[in-house]
Amino acid sequence: MADANPPTANPTPAPTSTPPPTTVRGPLDGLAPTGPQQVIEFGDYRAVLTGVGAGLRALSHRGRPLVLKYSQEQQPPGGAGQLLIPWPNRVRDGRYRFDGQDQQLDLSEPPTHNASHGFVRWLPWRVMAEDAASVRFGLRLYPMHGYPHMLDLTASYRLDESGLSVEVAARNVGRTAAPYGIGAHPYATLGMGPGSVDEAVLELPADTWIPVDERMIPVGRESVQGTGYDFRKPRVIGATKLDTAYTGLLRDPDGRARVRLTSADGARGVELWVGEEIGWVQVYSADGLPGPHHRAGVAVEPMSCPPNAFATGEDVLRLEPGERVSHRWGIKAL
Repeated sequence: MADANPPTANPTPAPTSTPPPTTVRGPLDGLAPTGPQQVIEFGDYRAVLTGVGAGLRALSHRGRPLVLKYSQEQQPPGGAGQLLIPWPNRVRDGRYRFDGQDQQLDLSEPPTHNASHGFVRWLPWRVMAEDAASVRFGLRLYPMHGYPHMLDLTASYRLDESGLSVEVAARNVGRTAAPYGIGAHPYATLGMGPGSVDEAVLELPADTWIPVDERMIPVGRESVQGTGYDFRKPRVIGATKLDTAYTGLLRDPDGRARVRLTSADGARGVELWVGEEIGWVQVYSADGLPGPHHRAGVAVEPMSCPPNAFATGEDVLRLEPGERVSHRWGIKAL
């Protein structure tokens, strides 16, 4: 499908010394629900990215999956690998107020009467630059119902010896200031099948968790101390069901916060890191995913703002015309 929303930026030509990534071909070829597929590789790492949503469909190290992958013939189960822009998580009733104007987003989560996960995960992105180890996608997000703003977006994926790094950038190319937030939805996995989360060890450096109501809207915040949500020290997940936002991230000297999922014997593991500009993570133990994905991994979702942020304004960025912002996160094998 041709991209109807190309960014205005000129594509950067691919380096002549490095071959381009492989394009995956399958039975559906160009008719795959997630669009054209791009494969990038470096050393023992391999990733598959999707043209629709600029999402992460698969990531492996020495053949071992680091994220829950899905078939080229499927839509992403449980939002696997999708980018969540211009807001992550949920907006209660899809209503918010910005610069004195009331806005109504479409209710994309009817059971809870919420607007969920932004717009771009269902839109076709354009490949702007590529080589064997990296792909940069671009999208112009035109005004949408409840979001009368225009953004140029890029999503850059790169593999190197330290794993996968992702940078998502936005520039306001409209005439008015725009509210903005970002999230991503990778599921970390040990590749051990359905139910394996019960035996996995989670390390989550966050001192605050967010209780929610039956519609998954925050109703406060609490310390993790003395609760079943405290994973600051690595421990087995067991029967714990998680669909929980965390903040108060504890960072290493390089400014990154690192979430780790490992096997009980320490023989295999995966780490997801977030940059200083990301202050929230949503952790979901995949209880609602069917079949082979059921509790087979843990979604560790970088978020720049909390659930219902458009309504509360908490940590929502205000992008003035011409202003640019970027967010970084990544995944590596342990």
